[in-house]
Amino acid sequence: MTATSEQRRERLVELYREVSTCTKCALHAGRTKAVFGSGHADADLMFIGEAPGAEEDRQGLPFVGRAGQLLTQLLEGVAMKREDVFIANILKSRPPGNRDPLPDEIEACWPYLERQIQLIEPRVIATLGNFATKRITGNRAGITRVRGTPQVHELAGRTLFVLPLLHPAAALRTPSLLETLREDFGVLAALLDEPLPEPAPAVEPGLEPGESEHDSTDQLDLFGG
Repeated sequence: MTATSEQRRERLVELYREVSTCTKCALHAGRTKAVFGSGHADADLMFIGEAPGAEEDRQGLPFVGRAGQLLTQLLEGVAMKREDVFIANILKSRPPGNRDPLPDEIEACWPYLERQIQLIEPRVIATLGNFATKRITGNRAGITRVRGTPQVHELAGRTLFVLPLLHPAAALRTPSLLETLREDFGVLAALLDEPLPEPAPAVEPGLEPGESEHDSTDQLDLFGG
């Protein structure tokens, strides 16, 4: 039987509690707070970034610094609200000095992200930057080559659209990229109106597939709906 929206939301809260005490990789020793993610528990659109930064680590919320403010503005530019989407990261703990995520850290956090995708059931996942794009798509192509072009992937048992996007922080460093981001957000808005893609055909044997501590009320408020 398919879980109801309320059941999925309750399971998301349980997962939030699990992540908040996670010690699966060394990053837990240096974090202030785990950054699970926040937004609408039934969002059609899910953003996935790389890792929390300093402000995210302090607040325990994703994309609350300058890049997050730009993300909010970009959403508003296509008549969308931040509270209607769900935002998460590949890593749930901040790497020291904002260094790149390490492979073992990414893999330690991956089951949490898979479970989030299962419970939220997005139609579209927008990956922000290189690390998120490469891990979600399973392709090593750089973000500048694949940005703005929708892909179809099966993730956490769901066939859905993935749209690689430049990370908002890139546009803060290089203002000329802002217009590119705005254009790609237009693609994102149109993609949400598309019917869900069909599952990919099964691969025949022998063939390689293509690269293819808050109270409960406060926790539920993280995942509005």
